[in-house]
Amino acid sequence: MNDKQFFERLLGGMSIERFLREYWQRKPLHVKNAIDPALLGIAPPELFALAADDEVESRMVKRKGERWSLARGPFPTLPNAKRDWTVLVQGVNLHDARADALMDRFRFLPHARLDDVMISYAVDGGGVGPHFDSYDVFLLQGIGTRHWRISRQRDLTLIPDFPLKILADFRPDAEFLCEPGDLLYLPPQCAHDGVARGTCTTWSVGFRTPPHAEMLREYLMFSADQVDLPGRYADPGLARPKHPAQVPGAMVDMLEDLVKRHRFARDEMAEFIGCFLSEPKSTTVFEHPVPALSRARFDKRVAQTGLAVHRRAQLLHDRRRVYINGEALIATAAEGRVLRKLADRRRLSGAEYAQAPTDVQDLLYGWYTDGWIIPLDTPE
Repeated sequence: MNDKQFFERLLGGMSIERFLREYWQRKPLHVKNAIDPALLGIAPPELFALAADDEVESRMVKRKGERWSLARGPFPTLPNAKRDWTVLVQGVNLHDARADALMDRFRFLPHARLDDVMISYAVDGGGVGPHFDSYDVFLLQGIGTRHWRISRQRDLTLIPDFPLKILADFRPDAEFLCEPGDLLYLPPQCAHDGVARGTCTTWSVGFRTPPHAEMLREYLMFSADQVDLPGRYADPGLARPKHPAQVPGAMVDMLEDLVKRHRFARDEMAEFIGCFLSEPKSTTVFEHPVPALSRARFDKRVAQTGLAVHRRAQLLHDRRRVYINGEALIATAAEGRVLRKLADRRRLSGAEYAQAPTDVQDLLYGWYTDGWIIPLDTPE
């Protein structure tokens, strides 16, 4: 199945352009048989192994009547109860090639907006309660069946002093039954509640929506590192103060003037955004190849098979720079053509590598030794 056929099936026969125009961040979409369930093929025992790994983020939610509980992993053992619990494994795409391949299918959207693939396993009655997310989410049913109720209600008040973020007054206005391969897309702030009908798994492709306060705070810290203003505070006309402990107003005036003089340049903002959005999560670990290929063997191997960006790495670009894992690189026109192609496709063929400028090949070998890119096993 080619990309066009995949997207048409995923989106219920509509084009990507129509989906973005009519549904994205606007209204929910439910599609029956949207994806081949074989693409959602991580079996429960494999998911349980990830939940038991202390390098993988996981959570467990249990319900007993009106009482809910939340625990954070790892979980070396799981409950024996046959009802009302679920385990959620975050960032599965960072640890499993099949989940990463699924996320690759959603790269028709900006790479910088993609967050991760989460998989939830639930027994009968399991769920996380009625809630809302602050981001777009594609929910794909793996095994079993899940009953969804959704609402476009504006009242998003949460139950106070509760272990989970559960809506205080959930008023569903639509419901769907998702079976293997079905899709439910939900825009931000769309209230929803999914309950397992028997044992089931649900795959969730989520998107980044950085809070305004976080972005501004991080930018100001980034900008502070770029500040280079000469001079020091001076007060040659100082008079004897009536209240010596009072903060001098002249110092406040000076700071106000410095802030006005400091230019928050758009190019600096663009560099910050690229670094900020390509920064891996703090829990992400890159493994150096052991044993590493020599440069000569790397060149020979990649010229035959090509290379790919490692699933844990984020590679972005703008007009001037290329960004990888929080680092910025200014590329020449020739270098930029190759690196932007690699960023957009997350792959280079052997021929494209062989024809790349020597400086790019040097750079890519360095990224290989850092664990950021990998040679492919077979030609693309």
